[in-house]
Amino acid sequence: MGPIVVKYGGNAMGNGDLLLADLVQLHRDGTPVVLVHGGGPEIDRWLAQRNVPTRRVDGLRVTDETTLEVTEAVLCATINKRLVRACAALGAKAVGISGEDADTLVAQTAHGSHGEDLGYVGDVTACDPSLINLLLAANYLPVVAPLAVAPDEAHAYNVNADLAAAAIAGAVRARAFVMITNVERVRRDPKDPSSGIDRLSLDEARAFVETPACEGGMKPKMQAAIAAVESGASASYICGPQSIAAALAGNATIVLSSRA
Repeated sequence: MGPIVVKYGGNAMGNGDLLLADLVQLHRDGTPVVLVHGGGPEIDRWLAQRNVPTRRVDGLRVTDETTLEVTEAVLCATINKRLVRACAALGAKAVGISGEDADTLVAQTAHGSHGEDLGYVGDVTACDPSLINLLLAANYLPVVAPLAVAPDEAHAYNVNADLAAAAIAGAVRARAFVMITNVERVRRDPKDPSSGIDRLSLDEARAFVETPACEGGMKPKMQAAIAAVESGASASYICGPQSIAAALAGNATIVLSSRA
């Protein structure tokens, strides 16, 4: 049975104690778990403290050399090692890596929707799960920072954490890819909590993501859910800040592949 891949960041980090405890308990019970984290708000704070301006295009942070240095420092050192310590304190054998290690994530230069230059922002083009699989086989809990490397190893890329996690979920053939957000389910009407969606086939998910109802921060979550299933995960779960067990039990919007 494949591992569970959890994308942890943003709203999830505000409910961190519960979610980390839940995730570590799965690990201690023998379920292989991979944790992929983000860190956008903390990167924003570090940049502001250094008077480095932040500019976004299509929701992506334009990343020059200085911004990339700060991003690497915050994601790989500060946040990653903080999460490793927190997981270890709960009893996990946690190991912190980034997508740069062992070419786990390889990316090419990304551009804005109108061809804008985004600097060192990358689109993931390949995921080699060898290192993650070795860690899982040795009963470690990999904690992965969402950075990628250029094909020629010349530099790193800043990549969208949801899509980085989706690539990893697909590559390790995850039985579940879980993304935590601020609502229990994706809604057919964003303003109506009663319009939550329980399940979507891949075709239904692809159609829904192109509708006006899939807006704001939910669109990249849906795109990541689709990408994970398309590339090898059995199912993607989009859920609120609750226990992972509750999401896996069905309290989520579930995007299913034909293999599930």
